[in-house]
Formats: sequence, C-alpha cells, structure tokens
Amino acid sequence: QVQLVESGGGEVQPGGSLRLSCAAFGNIYAIFIMGWYRQAPGKERELVASMTAGLLANYADSVKGRFTISRDNTEKTVHLQMDSLKPEDSAVYYCNVRRPGYSGENYWGQGTQVTVSS
Repeated sequence: QVQLVESGGGEVQPGGSLRLSCAAFGNIYAIFIMGWYRQAPGKERELVASMTAGLLANYADSVKGRFTISRDNTEKTVHLQMDSLKPEDSAVYYCNVRRPGYSGENYWGQGTQVTVSS
C-alpha cells in the first residue's frame, strides 16, 4: 500500500511564495519519478514539475524560473518551492509518484489547495 501525504498549501498574495511538501509511505523506490500536478476549476490536470531518480527536473513552461522542485530519495519526499506566485497559479496541487514505463504503479496524493489572491 502506497500513501502520499501533502502539506504546505494555503493562500498568498501575488508575488508571494509557498512551499509544498509530499511524503511517500510504502513501496516507493528511488527509481520512481516524483512530481507535482495541478488542476484549476474547469481545467484539466496538468504537470507542474517532475524529477527523476537522477535529479533531472522537468517544468511546465508557465512555471519555469519561478518554481523549483527537489526530492530526497532517502526520506522519500518531494518538495515544490513556488516563488513569484500569480493568480493563475491558483489550483489544487497533487503530488504524484510513478514507476517510469509502467502504468500499474502511478500514485496520487489527496491534493492541497493553493490560492493566489490580493
């Protein structure tokens, strides 16, 4: 059984910062890709950032230069530092952990709300 526990969401003014964290419990191995997706009302879920076991990061164009993903393979955690937040970043953010090349192991957190508003 795999469980992903997220923390760090909340409300912030435009230009502010938030840090999301996700801890993975269960049979998660360093080979897994860890990342963050988000879903705004009326929109599809989209990739925000992901990181491979080798610490290779991939970012959505809309967050490049503002968000930073990091992970700790020993602690089985992944973090998303979000700076210079914009109202369009408002969404529910989901932690995702998956085994590359195998759809049978693809896990999601419960989601954490991020609201950017003045």
